[in-house]
Amino acid sequence: MHYLRYRENRRRGTADFPFEFHHVTRTHPDYIMQLHWHTEFEMIRVLKGSLILTVANQDFHLQEGYFVLIPSNLPHMAMPRECEYECIVFDAKYLLGKNDSINQSLNLLLEHTIVPQYVFSPAMSVIHDAAWTLFDSFASKVSGYEMLVTGVCYVILGTIMSQHLYSYSDEKSEYSFRKSIRLQQAMNYMEESFREPLSLEDIAASIGMAPQSFCRFFKEMAHCTPIDYLNGYRIERACYQLLTTNHSVTQVALECGFNDLSYFIKTFKKYKGTTPKKYMKSLA
Repeated sequence: MHYLRYRENRRRGTADFPFEFHHVTRTHPDYIMQLHWHTEFEMIRVLKGSLILTVANQDFHLQEGYFVLIPSNLPHMAMPRECEYECIVFDAKYLLGKNDSINQSLNLLLEHTIVPQYVFSPAMSVIHDAAWTLFDSFASKVSGYEMLVTGVCYVILGTIMSQHLYSYSDEKSEYSFRKSIRLQQAMNYMEESFREPLSLEDIAASIGMAPQSFCRFFKEMAHCTPIDYLNGYRIERACYQLLTTNHSVTQVALECGFNDLSYFIKTFKKYKGTTPKKYMKSLA
């Protein structure tokens, strides 16, 4: 899954335990969390340093000890600052069961009827302690960790519900969610057409917006221009091809939407800090 993380739609974990754990340090290929979204929930804990997190166009500056809960289908990204952090991505539908009351509460979250608080400081001891138990159990995989992880998910979500750490979806949040969906549609179009010579006009037209308005909208939502995002996605696809095929640098450039080799190398260096050949050698 490395390098193809913008719209993630693969299975997490196993069918009977749909959880995926990542311990992220500076050497991790996804150290910088690029803008992406997925149908699962995501939890993050910050172990060291700081993390600048953006969720649904809101910025949060997280320090050591912070815990994050991101509901499904919300675009998010993070920029680490000498940071070590961990992520658990999971299918919250796994928590649905035979109890109608639990199912009703979970469906409020799954259907975005309510919007949970995203960020929790260490001062919120009940959630902090539960989150640390969850992550530590998953990291160590002690006997019975699946039961601990499942149980603690209920504790965290139950605490959010019982302490009213959420807001009801209103006109403002509905508008924000619709903007997120529109952003996803534009990103989908770029991902599906990245091999083509796309222009700003092409991308804007894909969601029925004028180029100037679309550029302002995209920059507000994604904190970068549409062309920056497109080129970043092309470079990530190029990285994947360089590491998984025997294609030449020129062939990879052409297959990833660059018809000029020197521009490809210049763009690659902008996003990766090195040339394609040095990049392959460093990860050989």
